[in-house]
Amino acid sequence: MNPDIIKKVVEAALLASGKPLKIDRIMGLFAEGDFQPEKKDIREALEAISESCNDRGIELREVASGFRLQVKEDMAPWISRLWEEKPQRYTRALLETLALIAYRQPVTRGEIEDVRGVAVSSNIIKSLTEREWIKVVGHRDVPGKPAMYGTTKEFLDYFNLKTLDELPTLAELRDFESINAELDLQLPGMEMAGEPDAPHAQAADAETDDAEAETAETESDEAGAESVDAEADETIADETQQAAEQDDTGTEDASEQDDENPTAQ
Repeated sequence: MNPDIIKKVVEAALLASGKPLKIDRIMGLFAEGDFQPEKKDIREALEAISESCNDRGIELREVASGFRLQVKEDMAPWISRLWEEKPQRYTRALLETLALIAYRQPVTRGEIEDVRGVAVSSNIIKSLTEREWIKVVGHRDVPGKPAMYGTTKEFLDYFNLKTLDELPTLAELRDFESINAELDLQLPGMEMAGEPDAPHAQAADAETDDAEAETAETESDEAGAESVDAEADETIADETQQAAEQDDTGTEDASEQDDENPTAQ
């Protein structure tokens, strides 16, 4: 069969399927009476399709479930306007839980809680399971037989990964705050850089105001006490001076009387 025909069939199949296709599935599209292409022929057709997408808005991508045609990432700002609903936002707790499962699978819920230091909400496990990003892959051989979770092919497909080996290494990972900032996430209990949480900021301002008021009141009391002490000192000084003047007056009067009555002496 003409290689151009194989290429057209493969390209059409990828567009029509709506999901990734493996090479074996593509080979099954050719009936027994037709020329049966080999895997080598299908791979050559896929390579030709990939090269033809270099200057187009779509690309050929191999993920865990097979090959698929998808919109290029830099086209997202325009293509996303086809859908009225806003993209779903994920909480930090959900992303942390998913990351732990991806990097430490198989892992139990208790082991996730030990790492995160908080309980894992049942809604998080439910959401990840409903999206088919995680699944139960077994049970730990300990009392209670807790379920062990691992990621799925759907998880790899969603994040454009072929295998788990393509996950970034821990050294390459950036912190969740940077990721959330890029995704414009405002999560409960988190403060974006430069934007303090309003209730916390108000509480801090209230505490500062109370502290300043208490300090001002203390200073006022100290100033009042000093003023009272100063007034008391002035009063004592005045009384002392008046007493001294009275003593001087009495002494002068007595001296005058002595001078007037020398005979009596």
